[in-house]
Amino acid sequence: MKVILIAATTLDGFIARTSEEVITWSKDLKLFKKQTMGFPVIMGSNTAKTLAVELAGREKIIVHRHDEPQAILRKIQAKKCFVIGGGKINSKFTPYLTHLYLTPHPIIFGYGIRLFSDEKINLRLKFIRKIKIPKAQGIYQFQYKILI
Repeated sequence: MKVILIAATTLDGFIARTSEEVITWSKDLKLFKKQTMGFPVIMGSNTAKTLAVELAGREKIIVHRHDEPQAILRKIQAKKCFVIGGGKINSKFTPYLTHLYLTPHPIIFGYGIRLFSDEKINLRLKFIRKIKIPKAQGIYQFQYKILI
């Protein structure tokens, strides 16, 4: 099964200013919806509380601090699933990730919630493709395969 971390980030690597922020700056929501529709999305409880729109058509799997990623992934019957944050959940699922879909936005926060809360993440990536975000000048999603 493909386990894909998908995220919009600032140029300095943040996914939000605070754990309570409802993200309104992301320009890739249509692409996010298209890519995740029909597949499970894994998120932390803080991320679940901050969703600006309901994720209809996708099974929401809300992960808590003591949940084991391996046990969660074993229950998924789909050919792929998406990890959608936050930083702690992204770090927790890192050993199981197969792909990374990142959309950097031309914003710099200087502080906030990092893509990975664990500073010791060391991923080797192979570039697959970039996808232009329609109607968003200069914004692309970069897709990578994670090398073992």
